[in-house]
Amino acid sequence: MTDPAPRLIERSSDEARAATADLTGGAPLLDLPGGSTPYIDYESIDVLLNLQQTRSGTHDELAFYIMGQVKELLFKLMRHELLAAQRHVRAGTLPGAFEAFRRVVRIQELLISTWDVLGTITPAQFNAFRDHLGTASGFQSYMYRHLEFLLGNKVRALLNPHRGATEIHRELEQALHAPSLYDDVIALLARRGHPIAETALDRDWSRPYAADDTVENAWLEVYRDPSQDNDLYLLGEALMDVADRFRQWRYRHLITVERIIGYKPGTGGTSGSGWLRKIVEHQFFPELWAVRTRL
Repeated sequence: MTDPAPRLIERSSDEARAATADLTGGAPLLDLPGGSTPYIDYESIDVLLNLQQTRSGTHDELAFYIMGQVKELLFKLMRHELLAAQRHVRAGTLPGAFEAFRRVVRIQELLISTWDVLGTITPAQFNAFRDHLGTASGFQSYMYRHLEFLLGNKVRALLNPHRGATEIHRELEQALHAPSLYDDVIALLARRGHPIAETALDRDWSRPYAADDTVENAWLEVYRDPSQDNDLYLLGEALMDVADRFRQWRYRHLITVERIIGYKPGTGGTSGSGWLRKIVEHQFFPELWAVRTRL
């Protein structure tokens, strides 16, 4: 979706910052003109802190609500970095991709830690506001769906919840039909001389990715040289870092759900923990997992 225009704030410079520090004697600037502060205007803090519209009047709903919003912001940042990594993979500039992946992993660690906060909500506390969710479910997160599609887990039916939101649906449709990050990694393996089957290089990108023997064989050759000079090996390990933490995040989701609601159905129509257990089994980049058995 199109982001709103940022508020206007006056740009600064090294010279201006030095002059301000001289003026204040190195203390914080306290006299600010206008009806706001540059920090509020730069970050839209007043807007951000008014987006928490809880419904039940219970104390604990705010923790649930804010953690949901925090996750969405981190999903957005993670997608931003993964798209940068994808551009670098396409261009063959892997150091730039590694830099993006390092940030992605730190974002994922923050995402995993959100379950620590949510896990403090007791069954009684959650039940006190759960009905107010209606059929709202994190499953309906379109930014999370962007991540799944970008990493290669594409299921056309998962566009359906967003049919009523035209722009969101259009952007997800584009993501569904575009090559995933892993598709571009496979293309890079082929460009580097590894014999990859044409069916893995020229396929319907909107279809779920299926493991390919030639891709696994290529990774086997790559992993036979586990040196810091082998950038394809480093790429494989960077992808595994992302896939590993994604599975950790899903597993913590499952455990937190079971801790709070046990085996009750979910709010969005799923069986709850039973459905989440199936999701935990999914693996991004399947050949990178399988090749370890052959090393």
